[in-house]
Amino acid sequence: MSSAANVSSAAAVSNWNIDPVHSIAEFRVKHMMISSVRGQFTGVTGTLTFNESDLSQSRVEAVIDVSTINTHDVQRDGHLKSPDFFDVEKFPTMTFRSSRITRKADGSVSVSGPLTVHGVSKDVEFEVEGPTPPAKDPWGNTRVGVTAKTRVNRTDFGLTFNATLETGGVLVGEDVAITLELEFVKA
Repeated sequence: MSSAANVSSAAAVSNWNIDPVHSIAEFRVKHMMISSVRGQFTGVTGTLTFNESDLSQSRVEAVIDVSTINTHDVQRDGHLKSPDFFDVEKFPTMTFRSSRITRKADGSVSVSGPLTVHGVSKDVEFEVEGPTPPAKDPWGNTRVGVTAKTRVNRTDFGLTFNATLETGGVLVGEDVAITLELEFVKA
């Protein structure tokens, strides 16, 4: 391979860091089978290695600080941090590491890989919008954004706490919708 080809190939790969101030992980789960509880984790960090010429060679890693959970109810947040749910003393982070990134026929992007929650790893697939076109911020940094969505069954990750309701059904649904709003800054 010529040195010109090596330079061209290297120029197509860029490294990015998640901006934790402008990134969030959100979730939605049914409460008492009648309404949805929404929450978010603000402690999101990670990296993206973006290969413009071959998207399949790109990689993303994200780490979420579980102690940053916020459902807008202090008592519920405390319960979610307890051994009944996330057990943040034992499992302080959730992680995702891509193993496959593909562009689908409709132009959307699929990012698959192991998601580790509560010490349990399961393969998940995120449907991703983006990345957005790069934009310069007022301080000269280059930024891109993505929105990634998936659904998981919380019991697959050992989050099995529940209570049967007197009217039938359960207190907490098993299906959890996850949305990541991530902003990356070029390294």
